[in-house]
Amino acid sequence: MKIQVNRNILWSETFVRELVSCGVKYASLSPGSRNTPLTLAFAQNKKIKSFVHVDERSSGFFALGIAKATNSPVAIVCTSGTATAELYPAIIEAYQQRIPLIVCTADRPPELRGRGANQTINQNNLYKNHIRWFYDAGLPEMTIERISKLKEETNKAFHKCLFSEKGPVHINFPFKKPFEPKSFTNEIDEDTLRFAESTAKNNLYALPESESTISRKSWINDISKLVSARTQGIIIVGPGNFGKAFIDECHKLSARLNYPVFADGNSQLRFGNHKKDNIISNYDAFLRSDDFAKQIQPDIILQFGRTITSKGLESFLSNCSADRYMINEYGDWFDPSERAKAAYAFDPFVFCKSINRILDNSGFSRADKSWLTKIKNADDKTANLKNVIIDQSEFACEGRIIEEILKVAPDGCNIMLSNSMPVRDFDYFASNNNKTITVYNNRGASGIDGIISTALGISAVSKNHTILLIGDLAFYYDLNSLLFAQKYKTSLTIVLINNNGGGIFEILPISNYGKIFKEYFITPHKLNFAKLVDAYEGKYFSASSWRQFKKLLTRATKIKDLTVLEIKTNTATSVKLRRKFWKSVNKEMIKTL
Repeated sequence: MKIQVNRNILWSETFVRELVSCGVKYASLSPGSRNTPLTLAFAQNKKIKSFVHVDERSSGFFALGIAKATNSPVAIVCTSGTATAELYPAIIEAYQQRIPLIVCTADRPPELRGRGANQTINQNNLYKNHIRWFYDAGLPEMTIERISKLKEETNKAFHKCLFSEKGPVHINFPFKKPFEPKSFTNEIDEDTLRFAESTAKNNLYALPESESTISRKSWINDISKLVSARTQGIIIVGPGNFGKAFIDECHKLSARLNYPVFADGNSQLRFGNHKKDNIISNYDAFLRSDDFAKQIQPDIILQFGRTITSKGLESFLSNCSADRYMINEYGDWFDPSERAKAAYAFDPFVFCKSINRILDNSGFSRADKSWLTKIKNADDKTANLKNVIIDQSEFACEGRIIEEILKVAPDGCNIMLSNSMPVRDFDYFASNNNKTITVYNNRGASGIDGIISTALGISAVSKNHTILLIGDLAFYYDLNSLLFAQKYKTSLTIVLINNNGGGIFEILPISNYGKIFKEYFITPHKLNFAKLVDAYEGKYFSASSWRQFKKLLTRATKIKDLTVLEIKTNTATSVKLRRKFWKSVNKEMIKTL
């Protein structure tokens, strides 16, 4: 018996069912004509939660936020032409941070390329510099052989983006009209239909071994010998989604070796109900003291996580001759200073646990704590100065905003940090805190695009409230995304720091260039954000004192709605206060020499 089908619809439904069988649960879709078959397939599959975005750029970053929060692949669907290019910024960020995305672009038939056909560009491996894998699905064919190939490549896409390569993958889907389900194009037999509607019982691709067991044991043994012999070591934990298992093992290693842990504000280590005896959070300030930095030269550095945020630590590493070893899941090289000795592809938790086991078995013990004590004392002295100069500063010092947020933030909440000054100030001024807080950022490529969209994606799949700390230009840049907040009523509070332009440039040398600096870098806008937020039916408030700010923020975190809390600041004043703090720390560090 022959059955009438639309080849595009059956092809797309087969693809989506296979994604579901692999474990995909979320999709971010943008309307279009050419992607109609894919859109219908996702929309009608009840095992996938699909979100709709008019703006492809917002859609890409929204999917990025979901993938960050769930650590699972999220599908993105768009139509052909320039719509595909709008996804590129989010794909770049996902590539740099190894965030799993499955990018599905609809395309015109190959014969229309280069013929002046409407909405047709060359989409063949369009994102080749910033994806982990590409596949062109070709025009749909209703044969078991071709359907089997589609299933096989779908499984491969899932495992590439989540396991073996981790990061965004791209599948291009050419389609010829018609696209609607009842516009039949083919007649197929029952066996072909059953095969198309079935899913693989087992994963087609096993995870590859990154290194032999012998090599991994060799690495561990070598590092164990080094840390046992060297008394002056530092553990650096850069940005990353580190969980309690790693944090506990890292603490054990630190305590056993008497090594301080320099924990990036985006590492998760400064927050939560775990031991923080050796966690150093004020290193950026005391490492800016060149005289003091020269006196604390380590012999060895173990670096976990991505590239550190701190300018002070980056400068320190650039002038440090210690053997530095980077440990992360894929052996990525996070070393702008070009001074690291090696990068090991190793799960950080397993690495720390393995070192601890070897040291346990050998009966290793280090009594000398003078190295650790010296650095902890510097951290304590810096914390005291921060409390006097920053944490007790008048309204509205940008640096103090961080601690005020941490005082009010509910236990278990998410904090998304925008690029430019918010993520830097958070790293500079966020103190250790026993609240459970999950920190997110887009520090892969560090752009200011798509920040609100990413926060909305995080909020959409989180049971806990999300706070976004963002500057005025980044907020303006992603205004389109507020349409989604209004549509889905996400639980998001946006703390908007408005310094009327590119405030970060005030701390750069270009700030000394008068008229050119003001006209081409600061770019004042004088926007009325209250009216813009009102247009998207969000709740808007403006704070004029620290007391009012805390009251408004406390109220906002208790409701499931979009709230924008604006603080107008003076960048020049905030920069002066930062410099006063760093100068005071330098004087205090010199006293210790």
